[in-house]
Amino acid sequence: MNDAGQLRRLTPLDPPMVPLAVAGTAVWLVLGLVLLAIRPTLQAGGNEEWIGICFAGALLGLPGIATMVVHDRNRRRRRALASAR
Repeated sequence: MNDAGQLRRLTPLDPPMVPLAVAGTAVWLVLGLVLLAIRPTLQAGGNEEWIGICFAGALLGLPGIATMVVHDRNRRRRRALASAR
């Protein structure tokens, strides 16, 4: 509460999302490459599908990046409209 006894209105966080989507996609890709390097060990343990899971995560990250590009473009427009009021 402020000095007048009224509740302060909080604004939601609205960070840029493209860097997060790119980082997540890159993590899946790097993990896939690391697992590809230790493929014989994975085969011996019966866990070779982990490589495919990592590359599927990286592949699914691509439309996520595209979606976040559109989101951030609209975010800039929303902020411009809010500052014009």
